[in-house]
Amino acid sequence: MLKRGLIIDEPWIGHILEGQKDWEMRSQATSHREWFGLIRKGSGLVVGLARLVDCGKALSPTEMIASQHHHRIPVSMIRSGAVSKWVIPWKLEDIRPLERSVPYEHKSGAVTWVLFSDEVSARLAEAQEASTQIASNTIATPSRKVDTSLIMRASDQPTRDALIKQQTPAASPSVPEAQRQLLGRSRITGGNLRNSHFYIGDFLDKFPADSIGGSSKEAAGSKEITVDWGGPSTVMTDIDRTKRMFRKRGWVRQFFLAYGARENDTVIVTASAPYHIHVHVERGSKP
Repeated sequence: MLKRGLIIDEPWIGHILEGQKDWEMRSQATSHREWFGLIRKGSGLVVGLARLVDCGKALSPTEMIASQHHHRIPVSMIRSGAVSKWVIPWKLEDIRPLERSVPYEHKSGAVTWVLFSDEVSARLAEAQEASTQIASNTIATPSRKVDTSLIMRASDQPTRDALIKQQTPAASPSVPEAQRQLLGRSRITGGNLRNSHFYIGDFLDKFPADSIGGSSKEAAGSKEITVDWGGPSTVMTDIDRTKRMFRKRGWVRQFFLAYGARENDTVIVTASAPYHIHVHVERGSKP
């Protein structure tokens, strides 16, 4: 019976559920193998299941960078030492998002593993039977990897060649539309680059209505969406209908720099869930 759960924070649990991350990095090794529940931190809910198949040795910074496609920790965080404790890979397979999350009681004293009650275990067993496995690392990804550690040099100017690392994704099945739906494309102008913003007005109707607000913070949408731009943290924001863009835009400059964005490139906006948005830049024609 499925008796254990692991609490994982955003954005990491989102990456796991989307098939983009199959190593969960921890500070200690574990002897546990077999199925366990994926718990979104702070939610009190089991949102997915996975099978723990192996626990690797502690990785050096060089090994962490080389295996970034497994754990999704940005290179900047690795080089800065911010994740120096979290270097032991717990290797996952058979990742299964649950259509309906299962609530559980978090007992005091639980640190690494959460032990489920018999009732919760039974509900998870039923959910496991009804769940569908997703293919790990098969989500359609941009043609460039974002390396935020290389965004700025001492001159405070981006180095485009260093920022954009070309990669050829392995052939994989196409992603079900429900997991990553194309919402729209936004052409980048010189004004966008100077002012660190981009427009989403042409496909505003693709976003949930309650995430769209007016011109002021007081008139903000009642529910925020999560924007994953490939950096060290996601952004929670609503949409300003009058400006036709995300209300919180402090991250956009770093986003443009990370991709080496230039005029006539295109921002691609997709959704893996109604309130979970992904953005990346596709290269346009050269001027």
